[in-house]
Amino acid sequence: MSRFTGPRLKKMRGLGTDLPGLSRKSTAKRPYPPGQHGNSRRRGKDSEYKKQLQEKQKLRFNYGVHERHMRKLMAESRRSGDSGTKLLELLESRLDNIVFRAGFAPTIPAARQLVNHGHVTVDGRKMDRTGYRVKVGEKIGLSPKARNFQLVEETWKHPAHERPSWLVCDTNTMETSMESIPGKDSLLFPIDVNLVLEYYAKRM
Repeated sequence: MSRFTGPRLKKMRGLGTDLPGLSRKSTAKRPYPPGQHGNSRRRGKDSEYKKQLQEKQKLRFNYGVHERHMRKLMAESRRSGDSGTKLLELLESRLDNIVFRAGFAPTIPAARQLVNHGHVTVDGRKMDRTGYRVKVGEKIGLSPKARNFQLVEETWKHPAHERPSWLVCDTNTMETSMESIPGKDSLLFPIDVNLVLEYYAKRM
């Protein structure tokens, strides 16, 4: 399954929650499913499968990962003691997410573009792999050219969301480093990771 490139707000309305990594927009004005009858549609009791699928899709769309990659992360997380916590840690440690959470970009798609174009450095070396797993202590910075981008300057000064406690940002050097392992309490959207585990338990 390919990465989602369609209407982001429509996708969030379908999932019933804001996904800050996917879009800066909010579902607050239209907190109901998309479509002609979305606001008047009768809602029955959701099946267990639907609940599991929605929670899994929240992670996939917020972090912008392919289904194949989600399965790889799920398989890796199972080898740890706490699969749910490990899965969220692996997703939060992705380079494109770190660039977003540090305030270099307003969304993960925007952060991914910076990484793909070679504007992001890890410990001074250019890194163009969006899924690179950032390690504790590594310093993330931008190329001199990217520091002057208007969107980058505005987002760095006024980040769309509060920076997490596990990231330390230096406003003078415009660098950030991961000081500790990301915790699941710092996520920007609600998620029931147990439902995600249940979804994959029957399909892997």
